[in-house]
Amino acid sequence: MKRVIVASAMSVLLLAGCATESGEPVTPAPQSAGAAGSPVPARAEGLLGRHGLAGKGTVQIIDELDRLAVKDRPADLTASVRPDHVVVSDGTQQVKLAIPDGRFYLSVAPYLSRTHTCFYHSLTTCRGELAGREIGVKIVDETDGTVLVDETRTTFDNGFLGFWLPRGFEGSVRMTYDGRTGETKISTGEDAPTCLTTLQLT
Repeated sequence: MKRVIVASAMSVLLLAGCATESGEPVTPAPQSAGAAGSPVPARAEGLLGRHGLAGKGTVQIIDELDRLAVKDRPADLTASVRPDHVVVSDGTQQVKLAIPDGRFYLSVAPYLSRTHTCFYHSLTTCRGELAGREIGVKIVDETDGTVLVDETRTTFDNGFLGFWLPRGFEGSVRMTYDGRTGETKISTGEDAPTCLTTLQLT
């Protein structure tokens, strides 16, 4: 079940680059591939090759793009993460790369005072407030109490942390930083957001 959390107006700064739930219409590519380790079709290889991503699977592409330094992010490439695929486009060509069955990529940008509205995470344009910060993270399955993540991670240069979770997961994420804490419910269903920007640390 999708959960939509609305941040207070005082704490929201709208930044360009992330896709809303409605978003722009996505035209599926004739071929969809790119699961972890599998080759992508030639049509996709052309687009990916121009950005140094040829020969890489979807999981590797997502991990690499989300971790890029902001200054190194390609201005002519967008990559929008959906629950079961990634839409990659350079403005003239668009391909859809499948995420492996059973996996879901959730990007979380914890914040102190400013954030932005986001539903589908953009790997090349989304920006969060806390870049390069050590954040304590705990992700728990609410159905049986299983702890999936319990560690300290450093936010990427874009201010996000990325998590590969089971698809169909219902649980919670708790983050701590500099004596501040935030917690919220998360889900990874077929209509769930891949971008979480409403986790305020207080």
